[in-house]
Amino acid sequence: MKRRRTATVLVLLAVLLAASSVAGLALGPVRIGPGKVLGLVLAGPGARGGAFASIVWDVRMPRVLLGTVVGAGLAVAGAVLQALVRNQLADPFLLGASSGASAGAVLVLVFGTAAGAGAGAAGFAAGAGVPLAAFVGSLAALVAVYAMARRGGTMTTGRLILAGVAVQYVLSALTSLVLVLSARPDQIRSVLFWTLGGLGGARWDELALPAAALLVGTVLLVALARPLDLLLAGEEGAHTLGLDTGRFRAAVFVLTSLVIGVLVAYSGAIGFVGLMVPHAARMVVGAGHRALLPVAALGGAVFLTLADLVARTAAAPEEIPVGVVTALVGGPFFLWMLRRSGRSEGVSA
Repeated sequence: MKRRRTATVLVLLAVLLAASSVAGLALGPVRIGPGKVLGLVLAGPGARGGAFASIVWDVRMPRVLLGTVVGAGLAVAGAVLQALVRNQLADPFLLGASSGASAGAVLVLVFGTAAGAGAGAAGFAAGAGVPLAAFVGSLAALVAVYAMARRGGTMTTGRLILAGVAVQYVLSALTSLVLVLSARPDQIRSVLFWTLGGLGGARWDELALPAAALLVGTVLLVALARPLDLLLAGEEGAHTLGLDTGRFRAAVFVLTSLVIGVLVAYSGAIGFVGLMVPHAARMVVGAGHRALLPVAALGGAVFLTLADLVARTAAAPEEIPVGVVTALVGGPFFLWMLRRSGRSEGVSA
């Protein structure tokens, strides 16, 4: 029954993702009928359709695909972080991982290109340098929050959230300092992009790396579903069942930070996807990670695709950063969960 329910949920989410993707391709400043969109998609990138074909394939398709990849990755990362710290309030944004990735990416983008006299330095900053710096920033933020929140072998919800907020403030101040020191308008726009999150800069030639990070990261994390489930039994229980929790947690922190860093390097800091979607998925298919992670991935893809659609159309012709839309939805959800969790919740860590 459980496998049948999981399969049914995955099929329904796949249908929702297809429908939301078609809506993302059809709606915008220029509206294209769903039938026309399907015809252009089925005809392939070389479809004849004049301006409509160019809008669908060159502008909207990369954006929809990037939203799918980023939403899925953030949801998977959120589910894994919640298992690692044994707290359902954990989220890449709330734990400072997204802010750390943004700060690292912005530092390399601004100071790396400014310091490089030749095209080589600029190319490195725009290519491998930004995702690498985002990974380092994400990992450093997660380690800092975990170290501050853990005390005496326990980790309370209050300490975890306060540590995440503190790290976010420090990283936001660092990003703001970069914004002040930057004298170039294009760099200021880039800093704002990584601060607020957005998918408007999606391009075909930049989809391969985030897609590869999502695919490899998700496959590895699903393969680690059993140890992740053991962490839910507590530190002593996991040790009794043969899991080296210290090494395992460190390895998965690195893997999760790599996924978050690569995604944030291309989308900016988008919050609350990793908080809401895993929680909703857990209510439907349970806490077992072999079912939870695929469901969370598809759910995150659907959620961010729809959020980006709202961001593009709600205030047309102006565009709202998608991070603002997810925060407007996720903020009240977080407050509800925080009140529900209680003030004195403690877990072994």
